[in-house]
Amino acid sequence: MAIATINPTTGETLKTYEPLSDDALEEKIGRAAAAYRSYRRTSVEDRVRWLRAAADVLDADTDGVAELMTTEMGKTLSSAKAEVGKCAKALRWYAEHGPALLEPEPKDAEAVGAQQAYVAWQPLGVVLAVMPWNFPLWQAMRFAAPALMAGNVGLLKHASNVPQTALYLEELFRRAGFPGDVFQTLLIGSGTIERVLRDDRVVAATLTGSAPAGQSVASIAGDALKPTVLELGGSDPFIVMPSADLAAAAGVAVTSRNQNNGQSCISAKRFFVHRDVAEEFTRLFAEKIGALTVGDPMDPDTEVGPLATESGLQDVHDHVEDARSKGATVVVGGTRPDRPGWFYEPTLLTGITPEMTLYAEEVFGPVAALFTVDSLDEAIEIANSHPYGLGSNLWSEDEGERAQFIRDIESGMAFVNGMTTSYPELPFGGVKQSGYGRELTELGMRAFMNGKTVWIGAPSSEQRAGDSAGSANE
Repeated sequence: MAIATINPTTGETLKTYEPLSDDALEEKIGRAAAAYRSYRRTSVEDRVRWLRAAADVLDADTDGVAELMTTEMGKTLSSAKAEVGKCAKALRWYAEHGPALLEPEPKDAEAVGAQQAYVAWQPLGVVLAVMPWNFPLWQAMRFAAPALMAGNVGLLKHASNVPQTALYLEELFRRAGFPGDVFQTLLIGSGTIERVLRDDRVVAATLTGSAPAGQSVASIAGDALKPTVLELGGSDPFIVMPSADLAAAAGVAVTSRNQNNGQSCISAKRFFVHRDVAEEFTRLFAEKIGALTVGDPMDPDTEVGPLATESGLQDVHDHVEDARSKGATVVVGGTRPDRPGWFYEPTLLTGITPEMTLYAEEVFGPVAALFTVDSLDEAIEIANSHPYGLGSNLWSEDEGERAQFIRDIESGMAFVNGMTTSYPELPFGGVKQSGYGRELTELGMRAFMNGKTVWIGAPSSEQRAGDSAGSANE
């Protein structure tokens, strides 16, 4: 894929970039390594000040940055502005809570025969972040804020279709006062990632993307004995039981499935509805989907904009046509609007069977697959048969059903009667082919830190005697 800004609303190429040369890449890695040697010794107070300054810069730049993201990947302008605000919140969260997370963690010194014992949390060094285009600011910030608070240095290899947002992130931290080169953007293709990851000066990596990309990075990093955090997408289940508030559940279902134009890893994608309420829920769901406004993402009335890439549009179209050809019912949507750009109508499908590609694959677009089930057991069994396990969602007022769902669903996150989303205050990540490791909270910060065990013994009797004699002589 060329490194270029291509407006998905029109298909027009607005700006292209040449990938870094070998010499330029070598220089950037060298500068990152040099920056780490000094940055790791900066005071916590300085890091806090710089993080807060970065949040202030984001606040001031909200309109321009939001328009940039909308231009590059097609998210609605209102959602882009919300993403900028979310990034500012994360920066301020780590500025507020980071100092406490960096404090030594006392341990039971007496139990290990020490005068003092604790865990010292220390940074690892230069970390490579390989990030996707769907939340181009937020997903990079989920890494950057905790990593910089910890004292690490970041190298960002962003998706090739959001180069201007990637360059803005480097500029943001420089404008906030961070020392030069502690966060750099690498305009490189995916074929260059292995070279960067194998470089001895790069000590770890994080990736948000596809399962094949995660396997590649994990394999390289494992061979080089470098830690990784991987978030590899999901096909999140959304379970609706008879006791649920159906109107509320349907409203959240539509928002979750169609947010970010249907291109969110943690949006609900598979809807498991109990037979007793399936007809009513399907009616509510279809009505709300059909009422969504599809159009120019810069228009404040637009609720669903274009898909980010032409290949992504084709992939969504192929999944729907495959399901249709194998007997699925298209309740609403299922077509490509006759207009320029990479648009797809919000779609609801029923009658999904295992022979259809969307049964076991993530559909990254505004397409919902609805299954009718006879019990919570059946819903959980089908949900868990999927290779992904990122988020999950249950709508029920029954305490027993809630407990069963939380216990048995195979996912990194479980939300009950509310939309799955991410917060700085909660860990973010998945299981199975959705990856491993966690972002956000203290877990996200410590993912790339050394929890160094420190054991300090009491002075020996001879040393104590010598110290006493010395004191007496003085």
